[in-house]
Amino acid sequence: MDSGTRSTPVLALRILGTAVVVALAVGLSPSVASAAPRRPSDSQIAAAQAAADAVAARIGDLSHQLVAAQDTVDAARATAVIALDEYQATEAAAQVAQQQAEAAAAAAAKATADLGVARAEVVAFARRSYMQGSTFPAAAALLTSGDPGQLIERAALLEAAGSHRSDVLETVTVLQQQAAAADEVAKTSLAAATALQEQAAVQLATAQAAEIDAREQAAALTTQQAQLETEMAAAQAQLTSLIGARAAADQVAQVAPKATPAPTTNVPPAPSGNEDRAGAPNASAAQAAIDAAMAYLGTPYAWGGGGTRGPGPGQAPDLGIIGFDCSGLTQYAYAEAGISIPRNSRAQYAALPKVSSNDLRAGDLVFWATDASNPSTIYHVAIYLGNGQVVQAPESGDVVKVSSMWWRGYAGAVRPSA
Repeated sequence: MDSGTRSTPVLALRILGTAVVVALAVGLSPSVASAAPRRPSDSQIAAAQAAADAVAARIGDLSHQLVAAQDTVDAARATAVIALDEYQATEAAAQVAQQQAEAAAAAAAKATADLGVARAEVVAFARRSYMQGSTFPAAAALLTSGDPGQLIERAALLEAAGSHRSDVLETVTVLQQQAAAADEVAKTSLAAATALQEQAAVQLATAQAAEIDAREQAAALTTQQAQLETEMAAAQAQLTSLIGARAAADQVAQVAPKATPAPTTNVPPAPSGNEDRAGAPNASAAQAAIDAAMAYLGTPYAWGGGGTRGPGPGQAPDLGIIGFDCSGLTQYAYAEAGISIPRNSRAQYAALPKVSSNDLRAGDLVFWATDASNPSTIYHVAIYLGNGQVVQAPESGDVVKVSSMWWRGYAGAVRPSA
């Protein structure tokens, strides 16, 4: 999500500024300037000033409403992306557990097959022993020998048969234990995989609901923005008619800065001292990742879409859209560079070598969070290009693009190529 482009309040104030300019021109027109002045009474002046103050306050209030509405939308979008991250992490764990369950089931099947073979060998040995007379007591078998040579031969056969019988039975016992253990592992692994899949399904539903809510709030903000801008233009016209263009401009100048959000600094935050010092980047791998991402400029943002294989279908509410979400793009880019990284943004941050904000290099991954000091609130990732720019998949309705780096909410960076 591109939280660095909060244009609504700025646009509103730009409209106000335009209204001021127009009103100023009207206020200085010859017809007005040549009109015969009529001195108002003190009570009229006081009433007009009170009305002007009320309208100016209304302008400030409307601007504050726009800022607050945008903040609400940004927070809703961040909540939805964090929920999507949680689902993706659980889904990845479920896939690993499923693979483990399948491997355990295969091991159990092999152990069972081996046990069957061993049991068959026991039965065959018993049959051969009976047919060959080795089930007779040893003394009887020896006493019925026809000559000394046969006596020696039978003694050797009986000794070997006894030893073999012991080996076969021991093998069967071991294989029974192995088969039972493998079957237990298979059942446990399958239960874990099933539980994770159920958890992932619940998390996906939660994330989808949050994303739908965020989009509804964004749509409502668009409508609210149009209404508030209309009200502000009317309020500005009223203020101009009450106190004149120049005075209106001064009055708006007093309230407008209060409605403007805190400026986004272009200076990186000072290093916290907690970053791990990543090694020097592999320049060729970093460039390969950048090239891979840049090759998809203009590709639609797809909520939950994309990964190691490239653009992919988004999750509802982006069903039918083929593209990337933010971490899908970064995972794909580094897969193309021959480097495997996790699928979701929080896992990418947790797993990879950290980089100080004053040591960013092209190819590093940069992250944003609702609480910059808490990595569990990370909701967005982009690839740093150098020269204050990033390539990113910002949010629904947007496309993969190059943007100016912003520092509001900046949570840190990692270096996959280190």
